[in-house]
Amino acid sequence: THNISTIMTQDERWQAQYDQMMTFMNENHRRPSKHRLEEHDMLNWYKHVKKAIAKGNYPPHRIEKFALLQQVANKYRRKNQY
Repeated sequence: THNISTIMTQDERWQAQYDQMMTFMNENHRRPSKHRLEEHDMLNWYKHVKKAIAKGNYPPHRIEKFALLQQVANKYRRKNQY
């Protein structure tokens, strides 16, 4: 049996991560938490993409899609409780 990540192209893997995070936020009405181990992969992917875009070395077609994801993420920004 092959590991699924070896069968998928980079674009397919990126899309899978994107879809997973978008689905998570739409279902849970929040961003992935750094306090929940099972959500770390999504959070790390999100932070990695943000840093790569800031460095200026990211494919334009992915930047456009990521902007939509950020709009949803910004809806669920953590609000200070005090």
